[in-house]
Amino acid sequence: MSIFLLTYIVLFEYIDNSYFMGVPKLLQQVHIEDYNDTAEWLKVLAHPVRLCILHGLLDKGECNVGYIQECLELPQSTVSQHLQKLRAAKIITSKRNGLEMIYRISDDKLNRVLQSLF
Repeated sequence: MSIFLLTYIVLFEYIDNSYFMGVPKLLQQVHIEDYNDTAEWLKVLAHPVRLCILHGLLDKGECNVGYIQECLELPQSTVSQHLQKLRAAKIITSKRNGLEMIYRISDDKLNRVLQSLF
């Protein structure tokens, strides 16, 4: 998928596809600062391991780090580092279930964006 298509998906699906007085938001006056959060979000996504984790979470709904580690065949420390970056960007959320952490994609809008990628 091209970066242009991904940017289009993010801009129109994830951010806001509203109109103001019949003019699409992209045609109105914009400020580069308005896109900082989206740029940071795309930077976090721009890693094959993180995309693979998100694809797995999209398919399964929620998983613990052990399950993700087995699927990716990577050390737990590597998987945990990637999960931490996804959590810091608020792309995924976690909840504690006893001794394990359960991860899931943070919201429905993000789910739709990721579904369009995969």
